[in-house]
Amino acid sequence: MTLKECKKEEKADREFQKKFKFEGSINILTQMMVDPAVTEKKGGGKNLPLRRGEILDVIQFTNQEQILCRNSQRRYGYVPRAAMLHL
Repeated sequence: MTLKECKKEEKADREFQKKFKFEGSINILTQMMVDPAVTEKKGGGKNLPLRRGEILDVIQFTNQEQILCRNSQRRYGYVPRAAMLHL
């Protein structure tokens, strides 16, 4: 990883912590897959776009309905629990 890529990731992490009021280090709890049968949705606000079969890093189990996740493009957002499958 180049220095430029590293700084870009650090900036994205800081923006995530500010937007979601997340304190402490960002740790990946597990990985989950978006259900292949779910309808794809655009992200918006604090929600992550849903793509069938995509593998997401789980940052936090926020409540019974949502999970805070990160996708492969290092975007962060909430995803409905009903749309997720355990690997």
